[in-house]
Amino acid sequence: QVELVESGGDLAQPGGSLRLSCAASGFTFGSAAMSWARQRPGQQLEWVSGITSDGSKTYYRDSVKGRFIISRDNAKNMIYLQMNSLKFEDSAQYFCAKSRHDGDYVPTLMGEYDYWGLGTRVTVSS
Repeated sequence: QVELVESGGDLAQPGGSLRLSCAASGFTFGSAAMSWARQRPGQQLEWVSGITSDGSKTYYRDSVKGRFIISRDNAKNMIYLQMNSLKFEDSAQYFCAKSRHDGDYVPTLMGEYDYWGLGTRVTVSS
């Protein structure tokens, strides 16, 4: 069965950095577009960043552009989110998610994803 396991969440100071990881199994990882999403307390799940199946194209929501970097290693079935210049508003539960679509289409609506993990908590606080 499909399994996505996130790790790397922690407490960080504003301006600091964290690297999130997601280990995937149970599907043809190299065929699936993948994304990171987050949910802040009391708010809806929101798409953060996505990457095509071959890793050639990446996409970001405006609020994280220039600060976050998504990447993947298809040989290891892993995706990553390097988070730099962290802000208080980046505090959230972060999830990796598998797109329903193969190839180059990276959806920004979470309804287009069919699996995600339990998440990892990022807290930005001074």
